[in-house]
Amino acid sequence: MQTLNQDIKDRSFKSAYLLFGDEAFLKKSYKNRLKEAITGGDTMNYNYYEGKGINVPEILGMADTMPFFAEKRLILVEDSGFFKGGGEAESLAEYLPNVPDTTCLLFVETEVDKRSKLYKAVKKHGYAAEMVRQEPAQLARWAAGVLAREGKKITGRTMDLFLSKTGDDMENILSELDKLISYTLGRDVITDADVEAVCVTQVTNKIFDMITAISSRQTRKAMDLYEDLLTLKEPPMRILFLIARQFNQILQVKELMGKGMDKSTIASKLKLAPFVAGKIMLQAKSFTKEQIFSYVNLCVDAEEAVKTGKLADRLAVELLIANHY
Repeated sequence: MQTLNQDIKDRSFKSAYLLFGDEAFLKKSYKNRLKEAITGGDTMNYNYYEGKGINVPEILGMADTMPFFAEKRLILVEDSGFFKGGGEAESLAEYLPNVPDTTCLLFVETEVDKRSKLYKAVKKHGYAAEMVRQEPAQLARWAAGVLAREGKKITGRTMDLFLSKTGDDMENILSELDKLISYTLGRDVITDADVEAVCVTQVTNKIFDMITAISSRQTRKAMDLYEDLLTLKEPPMRILFLIARQFNQILQVKELMGKGMDKSTIASKLKLAPFVAGKIMLQAKSFTKEQIFSYVNLCVDAEEAVKTGKLADRLAVELLIANHY
C-alpha cells in the first residue's frame, strides 16, 4: 500500500493497477482514492465496467481514446473474473504493454489467479496490491487513530476487548467505532463498560463462547448459542467450519504452551491480539491434546456425513456440540 500512497501523493500513476484480496474496506478505500486522484471528480474521462461478460474490445477502444481536456482517462473494471485466466482476458494482457500514457486501467477483484497472464502483465507493467486482513497490532493502531481524530482515548486493554468483539473486518470495526464515538459524546476516554454496552459481538466470538461452554460441559448453553447463530441466518456448515477452525487454533496454542511460550510470544507467532491469545490459552487448558484431536476429527466426520447425505447439516452440528470427551 506504500506504493499506492506514494503514487497518489506524487500524482505519478502507472498504466494499470490491480486491487485484490479479501479485505473489502481497503479495496474500496484505495479504489476511491485512486479514482479521485486520477479524475478529480471528472466523469467525462471516466469509464466503469462491472461483472462478467464485459466487452473487452470496447475497453481497449476506450483505452485508446484520448481524454477530453484532461491529463488522464480512468477505466475502472470491477469483479470481472478476468484474472481467473483464459478467454478475452488474454487480449487485455497483450494490450497492457501498449497502454497510452493518457490512460490508466484500474482493476478491482475478489478472486485472482496469480498464474494468469493478465495478473503477470499487471505486475510487470503496472502494480498489483493484495489487500489482506490486517494483523491485530495494525488494526489497533488504525482504530486508535480513528478515535484520536475524534478526540477520544483508549487503553491497550480496552482496545483488545473491542477488537475481540468486532473481529478483523475493517468495515465492521469502523461501524462499531462510530457507535462508540456517539455513545461517549462529552467524554474523551473510552472504557471497557462502553465497549460492552454498545459493541455487537461477531459470529466468531459466539463460536468462541460456544467452545468455552463445550469445554465446561455446559451443553445447554452451547446449544443456545448455536440457536442464536441460526437465528442470525448463519448456515450450519459455516458454523461447523468456524468450530473446526477454533479447535485447530486451540491445538496450535496448546502445542506452543507445551514448548513454554508465554502469551505475548504465542500472540506474535499466531498473529493474534494478546487479549485473544489469552482467552484461547484458557480454553487450551480446559482440554487435553487428545480431546482437541477428537473434536477436530468429529468436525471432519460431521462434514463428511453431511456431504454424503447421512445427516442433515443442522443435526450434524447439534450432535457435535452434544458430544463429550
